[in-house]
Amino acid sequence: MSRKRSLLTAFAAAALLVLTTSAQMALGDSASTPATGQSVLAATAGCGKAPTLRSGSQSISSSGKNRSFILRIPDNYNNNNPYRLVFGFHWNGGTANDVDSGGTSGYPWSYYGTRALSNNTAIFVAPQGINNGWANSGGEDTTFVDDMIRRIESDLCVDTSQRFAMGFSYGGGMSYSLACNRATVFRAVAVYSGGQLSGCSGGTEPIAYIGLHGLRDPVLNISNGRSLRDRFVRNNGCTAQNPPEPAQGSLTHIVTYYSGCRAGYPVAWAAFDAGHTPNPVDGKSGDLEPGENSWTRPVVWNFFTQFGSGTNPTPTPTPTPTVTPTGNPPATGALKGAASGRCLDVNGASTTNGAGVILWDCNGQANQQWSSTSAGELRVYGNKCLDVNGAGTADGTSVIIWDCNGQNNQKWRLNSDGTITAVGANKCLDVSGSGTANGTKVQIWSCTGQNNQKWARA
Repeated sequence: MSRKRSLLTAFAAAALLVLTTSAQMALGDSASTPATGQSVLAATAGCGKAPTLRSGSQSISSSGKNRSFILRIPDNYNNNNPYRLVFGFHWNGGTANDVDSGGTSGYPWSYYGTRALSNNTAIFVAPQGINNGWANSGGEDTTFVDDMIRRIESDLCVDTSQRFAMGFSYGGGMSYSLACNRATVFRAVAVYSGGQLSGCSGGTEPIAYIGLHGLRDPVLNISNGRSLRDRFVRNNGCTAQNPPEPAQGSLTHIVTYYSGCRAGYPVAWAAFDAGHTPNPVDGKSGDLEPGENSWTRPVVWNFFTQFGSGTNPTPTPTPTPTVTPTGNPPATGALKGAASGRCLDVNGASTTNGAGVILWDCNGQANQQWSSTSAGELRVYGNKCLDVNGAGTADGTSVIIWDCNGQNNQKWRLNSDGTITAVGANKCLDVSGSGTANGTKVQIWSCTGQNNQKWARA
């Protein structure tokens, strides 16, 4: 089923979704015991084990019913590496295959666009709802999630502090339900244009939460999304506020990070001038734009990956201002290497596309002044971007400057620990060979947390 057809099905079924809301609020405590806690990284039983699970459709018995899900294991799966585990829930009338396949957009929109951005750093799961929905009667869909987690983690190596849930419309309602009743199991959830449709048993514990909703949503009014968000504003101890939202007709979006939230439990709100859709595109009035063009992809993936993974289970989210646009907050200045005390420098002060980036004594010149933009770029000279050469993803790929073009190989995430992540490759800005001398090459490399991958504004 194409994504377009599935979304239209969701619109037509809106009345059914709303009617289910009051019934699901009475679910109470019928859901089963959580699979495991999130606070301490534990090696799952699948770590170090030759897996029997393979990517593709899977069947499982849950609550006396035959249930199914689609599993996607990284191409280069290493059974000694703990991976993120990401659940993507379909909308009303949609299917697990719609989420997994990416519909008419294909792989770039698989799992709401996050699978492509993950660069084989996560295991993805697309569960199939009963009657293509998430009524969660008696908590059976929550139990289904518990059973999938147990099955997957008994066979695959998962970082138990890095489980995430996301979904659109009815799938957003299911993700919200998990935020309520499995806050100690999931690290964060993303709710796209959701409502309280699958119940909220519990709902008193903090969990990292991002909500995304359209101003002109005719299926689930944006007031639904605000109400869901506000529960976790309270649970997470954030400072109450009325976050800014774009004007109708602007065809833009605004992402707000709340201030005052409990450490490790941020709340973000992304309001956009469009209707009932998980993939709005700035400047476009339609709700069925190609998903690969949507700003929601990096916003959600960056929200999930801010918490670290593998050997870094402790929540360490990037500090954010009260209101922030997509990407990094604007700032300008030199970037000094922690190990060398030298600055990120365009070799020979060149302005030519392809000029290499190196270490050099900090001198305050224009070729060492880097501006982080709202689009996630690091600009120099005002019109050149820090660029991963050839959009490469391999360790050792050089870093250069190039005309800014908006591609992922020019997107960077400045992290609270001083590292800078290349979004397209999901690797760190690195000084080759841990060198400290003038002229040492700067490149991307798998993140290690060492000082040759740490930078500070000078």
